[in-house]
Amino acid sequence: MGFLSKLFGGNKAKKSPSVEPVEYNEFLIYQEAIEEGGQYRVAGRITKDIEGEVKEYRFIRSDVVASKGDANELMLSKAKMFIDQMNGNIFN
Repeated sequence: MGFLSKLFGGNKAKKSPSVEPVEYNEFLIYQEAIEEGGQYRVAGRITKDIEGEVKEYRFIRSDVVASKGDANELMLSKAKMFIDQMNGNIFN
């Protein structure tokens, strides 16, 4: 039974790690680098509460770097640049 459990994942639900957002110009930026083959892809989410509804923009880039910290820092800078370039209107 152990083999089948490992093969099909058993009843264990994968928990995504809790990420503390960075606030920027009324947006919340979640840095969520994705591990790929020993490197990390720049990824995350940008959210904003608009009239009681939380809007979300998923952010996955082609950039791959050596460390998770570097990927998260690059995501943060790219997310801020995107918010600035769109004048805060990313959900319109």
